[in-house]
Amino acid sequence: MTTWNLEGMNSHLLICNGSSCMRKGGEEVTQAIRDEISLLGLDQKIHTTRTRCNGRCKDACVAIVYPQGTWYRVDSPDFGREIVRNINGEGLLPHMIYQFMDGEMTPNAAFPAQTGISKNKPVKEMSK
Repeated sequence: MTTWNLEGMNSHLLICNGSSCMRKGGEEVTQAIRDEISLLGLDQKIHTTRTRCNGRCKDACVAIVYPQGTWYRVDSPDFGREIVRNINGEGLLPHMIYQFMDGEMTPNAAFPAQTGISKNKPVKEMSK
């Protein structure tokens, strides 16, 4: 297994390669993102990681940009390339699902994302 020296990196792109995302073009999105990074000579600035499921299957394909903490629905390889070209998020609002603001994850009110299951509600105890 490779151990990358991440010194000098200023962004980390997590690309979901879970089963729902893969069915909706995750492999093509992953390759487009990595190709655009290479094309623009950003290999020393943007690191990518393929992940398993990130829990936003209804929004597949999903890519997450850190340190910004912005989650995007990536509906095409071209939009994956656009994320690389605008890594700080300018002009990407229509595809943004969530963004880290004021210390918490905040949904994009204009995005028709699935609400999902709340992690803040207590889980009912299983009966014995």
